[in-house]
Amino acid sequence: MTETNHPTADHVEAGPDREAEWDALRGTFLMAPEDRPRSAARGVHHVALVSSDVERTIRFYQEVLEFPLTELFENRDYPGSTHFFFDIGHENALAFFDFPGLEHSAYAEVLGGLHHLAISVEPEKWARLKDRLDELGVEYAHIHGSSIYFRGPDGERLELISDPLGEMYGSPVM
Repeated sequence: MTETNHPTADHVEAGPDREAEWDALRGTFLMAPEDRPRSAARGVHHVALVSSDVERTIRFYQEVLEFPLTELFENRDYPGSTHFFFDIGHENALAFFDFPGLEHSAYAEVLGGLHHLAISVEPEKWARLKDRLDELGVEYAHIHGSSIYFRGPDGERLELISDPLGEMYGSPVM
């Protein structure tokens, strides 16, 4: 399956040559791993997205993607709103809010907004989840052999990547 609105080398014209700019940024800010200070963060506690339908979201993330629901309670900031969490591995969570009574506009990629959420899964699970998306007719873009990009129930862009954490397409990023 393919998705035609995902920007890949197959879909985008060549952009301006920015190698000099990137080289300057690398030279100014990128440190060798042995020189890099330890991060102040312990990790991602959770990423929070908005759900227009709690049950549909739970079914998709738990039954299709195999991310177990771990908790569900009232959102402390919006009475009557649900705050619920899924285990995405390594003590990281994916959370959702619903906001009953508020209009849910269509998902849009905007400056300052979420472009996509990339989640690493073991290669054998990646293959199984890809097959499951095929069975359900979920459209996706298969990129670079190890990534599939698709949309969640509310249009949120997701990526399942079979590369290990800290790697992308065979190269270390951490």
